[in-house]
Amino acid sequence: MESIRQTQKKYCSRALIAAIFIGFGFIITGQSPVGKGLILGTLFSILNFILIGETLPLKLARSKSRTLMVALLTIGGRYALLTVPMIISIKYPQFNFSAAIIGIFMIQVVLLADHAFGLLTDRFRRQT
Repeated sequence: MESIRQTQKKYCSRALIAAIFIGFGFIITGQSPVGKGLILGTLFSILNFILIGETLPLKLARSKSRTLMVALLTIGGRYALLTVPMIISIKYPQFNFSAAIIGIFMIQVVLLADHAFGLLTDRFRRQT
């Protein structure tokens, strides 16, 4: 469980830092709704990622029918959670809808970027 928390801390902090810097960049340039939408979506993406790690033990060591029930409920709950920033960005003009959607995928972007960076540095090390 500790390794899950370390992984969550690593990727969540990177995603939040990136969203804050990019979001403030948009805010400074006069695109405040875009920056706010990106940060809003990223916060809910982080919450979703944390819930994935916290509910993982609930799916282990249970019967097949119970595991399926828990999995479906947690997925449904997480999907409902991810609709919140979309609804907020539709309802309030202070948040840009497209930026909120991009923010929802910020954890995935950070995971892919970390993996790609690791592959590139590994390949570079082998060549030298």
